[in-house]
Amino acid sequence: MGELFGFKRRRSWTRIQDYGRRLDGPRFWPPPRRRFPFKRPVALLLVLAGAYAASDPDLVEPPELLSGEPELVKERFTRCGPGRGHACVIDGDTFKLGSRKIRIVGIDAPEVKAQCAQEARLAELATAMLQRELNEAPFEMLAPLTRSYDKYGRDLRVLRRKQADGSYGSIADDLRRTGLVHRYAGFKTGWC
Repeated sequence: MGELFGFKRRRSWTRIQDYGRRLDGPRFWPPPRRRFPFKRPVALLLVLAGAYAASDPDLVEPPELLSGEPELVKERFTRCGPGRGHACVIDGDTFKLGSRKIRIVGIDAPEVKAQCAQEARLAELATAMLQRELNEAPFEMLAPLTRSYDKYGRDLRVLRRKQADGSYGSIADDLRRTGLVHRYAGFKTGWC
């Protein structure tokens, strides 16, 4: 009936030779070669790496959209030790505010309990730099929404300060520019 009106009747897929072929045209299996065969796996790896970085707030400063309400800090910071004040600096990436220990997101500083003399010298310089940076002007702390504390129980916070033009500048970026701290890569780097 269909042949009367110019239509061909379709055959069913019954023979093995028919698999992978269109009934009225050229073969379509195997598919034509792609120009960049690794495009999908590479894109998948990039997405997974981005998801991992976003899930670990120690690594990357989250955008403001993924941060909690800002907490304004107007304290005067001293060095931690006997007779310390309400706010003090422990090392180049950690400070205390009352009973809270706060770790700055995105940086890694030399440890005060150093493994060599070079690391001890850099730790002292990084601690003094952080104290100077925190005492420069009031700043805001933002908690990442994904996780607001690290495995040691310290609060993880992004520190930012309002600039003259109304935008916000990252204190972690300022510290990294000095060369006394590194970008945190998920593991401790050597300083010796």
